[in-house]
Amino acid sequence: MKYTSLDKGDHSLLSCDSCCVGERFTENEPTGRKVRETRDRYMKPRITVITVGVSDLEKSLLFYRDGLGLPTRGIVGREFEHGALALFDLQHGLKLAIFPRSDLALDAQVPLGAPSATECTIGHYMKSKEEVDIVMEQAKQAGATITDEAHDRPWGIYSGYFQDLDGHLWEVVWDPRFETEIID
Repeated sequence: MKYTSLDKGDHSLLSCDSCCVGERFTENEPTGRKVRETRDRYMKPRITVITVGVSDLEKSLLFYRDGLGLPTRGIVGREFEHGALALFDLQHGLKLAIFPRSDLALDAQVPLGAPSATECTIGHYMKSKEEVDIVMEQAKQAGATITDEAHDRPWGIYSGYFQDLDGHLWEVVWDPRFETEIID
């Protein structure tokens, strides 16, 4: 039976590649036998919320809610000093949060730095090239800056980039390899 190492810490964390994919095993030092992990102490393979820092919470709420049409209850947490934010419901329970940059820095105990569009991108996959073009136009009408019009890429996708009001970079993508996995 083949085992794949998942961790290089103080012990070897292993997963069986045949019948036990995703289950955890450690190698027992004295016997060398594979032993199933019973304690769940590892991070789960999921993301629940993506929080982006924004300069103006009200303007960003309008951009995402009214411009892009994302569902939200609006700004919550105003009763807390440095606690106001807006959450947008995405698929499968995923949330997009917008939070003032200065409050995010304070909350995370990190220095407030200059915004940078190249730190990460948020990808939005569509079912067709036409849908990509529609979303790019919707973003433009909402006030986004189109940084790269949608076009065919050498690696087989069709995509374009825009920046939201705070410079966060979004890529709107059609990838024929994932077309059937996109859920409306």
